[in-house]
Amino acid sequence: MKKLVLLAAFTFGAVFFSNMNAQEISKNALGLRVGDGGGFGAEVSYQRAVGGDNNRLEFDLGWRDGNNYDAVKLVGLYQWVWNIEGGFNWYVGAGAGLGSYDDNRGNDDFDDDGLFALIAGDIGIEYNFDFPLLLSLDLRPEIGFSDYREHDDFTPDIALGIRYQF
Repeated sequence: MKKLVLLAAFTFGAVFFSNMNAQEISKNALGLRVGDGGGFGAEVSYQRAVGGDNNRLEFDLGWRDGNNYDAVKLVGLYQWVWNIEGGFNWYVGAGAGLGSYDDNRGNDDFDDDGLFALIAGDIGIEYNFDFPLLLSLDLRPEIGFSDYREHDDFTPDIALGIRYQF
């Protein structure tokens, strides 16, 4: 009986807390995500709200310019968003992506161009202005998979995002 009461109290508290801190996110947001994860780069970023909760999908198409390679990648993430206070939100997410890399060392021994796949997590903070602007700072750890040894590793991708909301 104690367990049932404790479970009911926990469930009520979680529902009450989530409703108290809920702030609606915009239905769509489009902008840029600029950062450094194994090489400087930029991504065109699109976010789409899903469901009745503060969840969304994020799709990023961009390029990276590393010391030994150039890459183009497409990443898709599912994100859960929670309000901190006012216009400040924090979010976490998970997803995957595909990309293509071009070895630019100029050495025939290392001339490995090809495709790669990745899995990614995401954690960040954002500020939602009263006008349709969203600024964010996030960390997206990525684990890449390919035949090329330098793209088969962990990359902590840190980026600043600026998006127009509509």
